[in-house]
Amino acid sequence: MTGPSLRRRTALATAAAAVFALLTAAAPPGTAPLAGQPKYLLPTTGGAPDLDLAKAEAQWIGRDTVVWKVKATDATSQQLVYAPDGGITVEDGALSDEGHWLRLKPSALTDAQKAKYPHLKDYPAFVVDPRDRDRIRTALKGQLIATQRSAEGALLAATGVQTPGVLDDLYAGEAARAKLGPVFRKGRPTLSLWAPTARKVSLELDGRTVPMRRDGASGAWSVEGERSWAGKPYRYAVTVWAPSARKMVTNRVTDPYSTALTADSRRSLVADLSDPELAPKGWSDLKKPEGAPLRDAQIQELHIRDFSIADRTAGHRGEYLAFTARDSDGMRHLRKLARAGTSYVHLLPAFDIGTIPERKSDQAEPGCDLPSYAPDSEKQQECVAETAGKDAYNWGYDPLHYTVPEGSYASDPEGTRRTVEFRRMVQGLNGTGLRTVMDVVYNHTVASGQDQKSVLDRIVPGYYQRLLADGSVATSTCCANTAPEHAMMGKLVVDSVVTWAKEYKVDGFRFDLMGHHPKAGILAVRKALDALTVEKDGVDGKRIILYGEGWNFGEIADDARFVQATQKNMAGTGIATFSDRARDAVRGGGPFDEDPGIQGFASGLYTDPNGSKANGTREEQKARLLHYQDLIKVGLTGNLASYTFRDSSGKEVKGSEVDYNGAPAGYAAAPGDALAYADAHDNETLYDALAFKLPQGTGAGERARMQVLAMATAALSQGPALSQAGTDLLRSKSLDRNSYDSGDWFNAIHWPCGTAGKAGPPDHAGNGFGGGLPPAADNKPKWPYAKPLLADPALRPGCAQLTAASAAYRDLLRIRSTEKSFSLSSAEAVQEALSFPLSGTEETPGVLTMRLGGLVVVFNATPERQDQRIASLAGRPYALHTAQARGSDAVVKSASYDRDSGTFTVPARTVAVFEGR
Repeated sequence: MTGPSLRRRTALATAAAAVFALLTAAAPPGTAPLAGQPKYLLPTTGGAPDLDLAKAEAQWIGRDTVVWKVKATDATSQQLVYAPDGGITVEDGALSDEGHWLRLKPSALTDAQKAKYPHLKDYPAFVVDPRDRDRIRTALKGQLIATQRSAEGALLAATGVQTPGVLDDLYAGEAARAKLGPVFRKGRPTLSLWAPTARKVSLELDGRTVPMRRDGASGAWSVEGERSWAGKPYRYAVTVWAPSARKMVTNRVTDPYSTALTADSRRSLVADLSDPELAPKGWSDLKKPEGAPLRDAQIQELHIRDFSIADRTAGHRGEYLAFTARDSDGMRHLRKLARAGTSYVHLLPAFDIGTIPERKSDQAEPGCDLPSYAPDSEKQQECVAETAGKDAYNWGYDPLHYTVPEGSYASDPEGTRRTVEFRRMVQGLNGTGLRTVMDVVYNHTVASGQDQKSVLDRIVPGYYQRLLADGSVATSTCCANTAPEHAMMGKLVVDSVVTWAKEYKVDGFRFDLMGHHPKAGILAVRKALDALTVEKDGVDGKRIILYGEGWNFGEIADDARFVQATQKNMAGTGIATFSDRARDAVRGGGPFDEDPGIQGFASGLYTDPNGSKANGTREEQKARLLHYQDLIKVGLTGNLASYTFRDSSGKEVKGSEVDYNGAPAGYAAAPGDALAYADAHDNETLYDALAFKLPQGTGAGERARMQVLAMATAALSQGPALSQAGTDLLRSKSLDRNSYDSGDWFNAIHWPCGTAGKAGPPDHAGNGFGGGLPPAADNKPKWPYAKPLLADPALRPGCAQLTAASAAYRDLLRIRSTEKSFSLSSAEAVQEALSFPLSGTEETPGVLTMRLGGLVVVFNATPERQDQRIASLAGRPYALHTAQARGSDAVVKSASYDRDSGTFTVPARTVAVFEGR
């Protein structure tokens, strides 16, 4: 047996209890509390104490308020124990050192505190004894432990303490006004870092160490530099208590407000983004394309490397500068889309990414002859997997520094060339008639704790990441969640977005997992952007669009910690959320179905069954299809909650009363609140989803028609619509449902049509289908479904199908962008102008007919020609819309209208738009 003998333990506990009684007794008014604390308080009775310093189950939420799930009685006391240099451990049921104390008294949360921290409203609360409050700031700079003790002084519980709330209370008021990072005034930089819990911060600049000064009110450290500092590499040396390591550490870390970086983000650079040397020719007077309001935005979602890596006509393939090659195949295609009505290009993450080697010499490439393998082979994915994580490819949802362009997309990642080239990319897109949207990922970081790729958490440990009840970092986003509900993380989000808007002239922002942000935080971004003016800032912030993923899940689901920026909560704010309602109805099933053959409106449900048992009986298929049609109707209104129509059962319903997996289908207050889409980078491409769902015998031409019809359900809806780049060209990723790290082979876009049917860049120019079985990590369970499809040459479209699909889609875009009835500005206007005249018990399964002002739109998803008779229109003149009558699709030109009966006849697998004459 080790440790004190029983006799010594008993004697020690008796002595400790005597001292403990003195310390916990109320001091007479006007007298000072005792300064010392007893050591080695040991339990003498009862069960085993709950002592785990690796957890942090107490939460210090205000300068004088702590919550902790322990039962306080008259026979217990609670304390915060702090040790400036750390070193306290648990030994034999006691703390190895008692450090210094802040006494806690039982209390109750105020109504304001319960409202601010709803997930803590039922926790026992304690307040710091007024006699100890002058030591709060000191306590926050070292090891911090919450303890509970018995009346005899025995230690009953001990845990670490979460401190974001108290840090906000003490410092955020002043810190929110601080200008962080490198700020230049008359050519001289001041560098500032918010690190309120740090013992010491110094600047390591170009090989020398410079001391920094702490501002006590804000907790920020700063140093004013010389003009000669411009362009110099730097980092900070931060001496701070790290709870994850349970020791005092000195972290050498880059600036979270970096404006420029060296290669692979090893150092920040002292860079002034207003330096004329960083401005490409014409930057200061860049003319923006006429911006569509959010409700009219037609968006192409595009990955920078995917865009050009397989484009032999482009210089700087896979880089920012590929967007400056006006005559490349990719840029010519974007120009066609812009002329047809596309208004924005949404770039997948282009900030500094933590998972891509930035130097080309460090980027691995697959060492196999990928095109030589069979279209259903396992070999391609095996070879690609060997270099994944070491190659030049990643979607980029791994943020390292939020406000610096990614270096691997630059011609040279060292220095500020990435800044200049990002700006040239914006110029190139704007010159093509397209505004630029940036995909931003403030909801998580690539790493946390003491990981070398952890930036924020090594500066203010435990603050920037969202912590769970036990103090561990939440990972519901996939990675280390951030906490934008904390004031300084929220400030970082706003400051970063404003920098991209002002300094890079970005025209819109798409927030990844926006539902993990507070609604108030996203509205703060909107307010900050609205304050930008051309005269003062060089940009009109009010014309910058915002949208994001309003999904509701994780530790913050159902507004558990704050009012989230979710679909229902963002309605009426002018900030759009992606709508999954019509997406799932159009495609069929959901992205995580065990059987990918579950069909939907545009994939043959009921009207062209594929034989999958997962689709149910004929009666079940028909019922599900008709319900899907109701979901699509709601989608066509812009997902309006208040829109009233007759559903497929004949009942008058509102959009909010149509069911979507237990939630209201309609949640929008006005057109523009919901963003429609049929595919995006997540999950299978639209072509691949249809490959799984349409009967295998469906020919390539018919598949192309169904693709266009599916895209039309988004493009012809009220509100904004998004399409993954290449979808109009039947883009495939060889059935890969999660290609984030699948390399160029599975991801590259192939713009020309030369050698359709062969897989992989740069040796083919088909649509990518048949590039081998998709990577096993995320797709192996579906290989039995995928293998026969990939081996079937009939599923690989040729030039005729690719060009026809793209041209037909552009015809629809022309209609969408020129007909004002697709741009209604209010729910009332939609209710008045838009109707579904054939909706009800007699509506045709697989056919949707929409009347919109002077237009009639018929979506015929069936494999047969269909007649749709609207008796109320008999005698009125209609004809196929000019854009289609003079367009590229010979099939739709056979659509007709019989005036006498009011009957619209539409070919199989076709969307036809008729205009009144």
